[in-house]
Amino acid sequence: MILVLSIFFYSLPVHSGKLNSSCTFKGKKLYGNVQIVTSFPDIKVQVVNSFPDLKVQKVSSFPDSCGKWKIVTSFPDVKVQLVDSFPDIKIQYVTSFPGVN
Repeated sequence: MILVLSIFFYSLPVHSGKLNSSCTFKGKKLYGNVQIVTSFPDIKVQVVNSFPDLKVQKVSSFPDSCGKWKIVTSFPDVKVQLVDSFPDIKIQYVTSFPGVN
């Protein structure tokens, strides 16, 4: 029984339930126009200084690659709520080299 469980857990991907290589989380892309909301988010996000799941660069135009966010107040691609605990993903703001960590 222990052998079966250990094989199962070792076969799980490292980011099981977190981010995947296509820079999405539960079908929502993690780049583009992002709206910060206080309720009904697509994704709950915690801002950290180390060990993030995603490095985010705030941009004013062309948020067209993984981790590049243009903060908007309407017509978002994804809505995020900033939380202090129990996040879906953890992010770190950077000035260069955004993307999945």
